[in-house]
Amino acid sequence: MHPLGLIFYFFAAVLVVSALRVITARNPVHAALFLVLAFFSAAAIWILLEAEFLALTLVLVYVGAVMVLFLFVVMMLDVNFDTLREGFWRHLPVGLVVAGLMVTEMVLVLSAETFRGAPAPEPRGFDYSNTRELGAVLYTQYVYAFELAAVLLLVAIVAAIALTLRRREGVRRTDVAEQVRVRPEDRLRVLQVPPESPVGAKPDEPGQVSQ
Repeated sequence: MHPLGLIFYFFAAVLVVSALRVITARNPVHAALFLVLAFFSAAAIWILLEAEFLALTLVLVYVGAVMVLFLFVVMMLDVNFDTLREGFWRHLPVGLVVAGLMVTEMVLVLSAETFRGAPAPEPRGFDYSNTRELGAVLYTQYVYAFELAAVLLLVAIVAAIALTLRRREGVRRTDVAEQVRVRPEDRLRVLQVPPESPVGAKPDEPGQVSQ
C-alpha cells in the first residue's frame, strides 16, 4: 500500500474513534477535547487532499476559537451533567434510527454517478494556489449560495444583538450614553469630616479637656 494510503487510514481511524468518544465520554471537558482531536484529524485528511486552506481554516476557526469558547462555557457553567444523562437510554432508539437514516443517505449520495469516476487531476505546477482556486469557485460557480450564507450570518448577528439589547423587567440595562456624559462631580463627593474629640471633652467644646 502507498504510504499516503496508510497515513489516510491512520487519521481516518483517529477521526472515527475521537468522534465516538465525543458522544460517549461522561466528562464534558473530555468530550470537547476529543472534538478538538477530531478537528485536527479532519484537517490532516484535508491536507492529504491538497486542501491546505480549508485545513488551516478548520484549525484556526474551530480549534482556535469555537472550541475555546465551548471549554470556557462548559467549565464556567455549574451544570449537573448526571441529570442531563438520565434520559440517555430512553432516547437511544430514536438516536439510532436518526443515525441509521443519516448513514443511509450518505451511502446513497456517495454511490451515485455524480460522485463516482472523477477524472484524475492533471499535474499541478509550483504556481498553483489552493486559496485562489477556492476563491474562483466561490465567487463564480457558487456566488449566489455564498451570498445567501453571508446574509443568513448577518441576520443571525443582528438577531443576537437585538435579543441582547431588548428591555426586560427586573434586569438592569447599561446606558452607554449616560456613561459617556458622566462628570467627576456626579460620581465623587468630598466630605469635610471634623477630627475626633479627645477623651473627656465636652460636646459643646471640642478639643478641650475637662478639669
